[in-house]
Amino acid sequence: MRRVVVTGMGAVTPIGNSVPEYWNSLVNGVNGIAPITHFDTSDSKCKLAAEVKSFDPSAVLDKGTVRKTDLYTQYALVSAEEAMQDSAIAGTVDETELGVYFGSGVGGIDTTLENHAGLLSGGPRKVSPQFVPKMIINIAAGQIAIRFNAHGNAMSMSTACATGTTAIGEAYRAIKDGYLTAAICGGSEASINSLCVAGFVNCMALSQATDPNEASLPFDSRRAGFVIGEGAGALILEEYEHAVARGAKIYAEICGYGATCDAHHVTAPDPEATYTAKAIEKALAGVDYSADSLYINAHGTGTSLNDTTETKAFKLAFGEKAKDVKISSTKSMTGHMLGAAGAAEAIACVKALETGILPPTINLISPDPVCDLDYVPCKAQNVQVATAISTSLGFGGHNACIAFRLVK
Repeated sequence: MRRVVVTGMGAVTPIGNSVPEYWNSLVNGVNGIAPITHFDTSDSKCKLAAEVKSFDPSAVLDKGTVRKTDLYTQYALVSAEEAMQDSAIAGTVDETELGVYFGSGVGGIDTTLENHAGLLSGGPRKVSPQFVPKMIINIAAGQIAIRFNAHGNAMSMSTACATGTTAIGEAYRAIKDGYLTAAICGGSEASINSLCVAGFVNCMALSQATDPNEASLPFDSRRAGFVIGEGAGALILEEYEHAVARGAKIYAEICGYGATCDAHHVTAPDPEATYTAKAIEKALAGVDYSADSLYINAHGTGTSLNDTTETKAFKLAFGEKAKDVKISSTKSMTGHMLGAAGAAEAIACVKALETGILPPTINLISPDPVCDLDYVPCKAQNVQVATAISTSLGFGGHNACIAFRLVK
């Protein structure tokens, strides 16, 4: 069986526009939530978001690419560029053996809004010829493939908030099963706009807090919805022997992936948590691990239903040993990056393995009695774990879990 390892990472997040910046913010408990600047919130019940700050695509992308791409694609390209540079894989792998598995939950929604406004104000001539290739949900994957001459399978995953994890998992399978030697994988999102925020508010999903430290509160009794975020995460996955032969830095090994569907409700998780637990069990099947040396980066959205359901899933998957597992939700700092969340959180898992530091769940000061596991409250902990998993749950009932371990 072919082994798959992580040899490069890139990130654009609300708390840092590179992996070192992102990780430093995570371990120091930096809160990326602040008043929304992307649009006028005068008429919105939601005032806060986790926006990417000081993002300059021209530092990486030429003017033509910037002009012809939606912000979500720019985030994807910049994170992929960092990951490719980090991996130093360019020129070492056959072009037909390099694939792209990169998704988004929403795609180019800002571009859609801009062109719809143009259509209403000035008719069809006001719709840009770039409208379709800027907004379609697969174009980030396509643009990444073009930029890095990746002629292997290029696919765009969309499993809502599980997208990033699904993309990594499916890339892992493609390499493990011999279809590719390496892949650029992850997720991207840029949907902090008046339409998306109104939609989430009206389906009772978003926090309406005005204090950034009382907004994204995973596993806390005060939680009242998630905080919308944005950004991208990218990982380079590579077949182990190929990575060793070229002398690549290996961060961690992917040792399992599980995906299931609740098939229960369009937005609510199944309260029985059966299939969330099953995804975790599938990811860890055959993995030699111990609960007291395991870190979980939880989906942990800060919604009432998610956090209780996910806690139940952990108890179903690990039984009595669930209390021995270290768990945290980095969404307490990044907000919910939607289709990018799983990729950013996978990076957090890899860095936790590499450094022996577990990022905290900040502002967890009033734990929900039902969420009674060890959620690494408020401050990072120095604990060397041997295995880490990231769980992701998405609208539509999508569950995905990816497992990493230190390379033996």
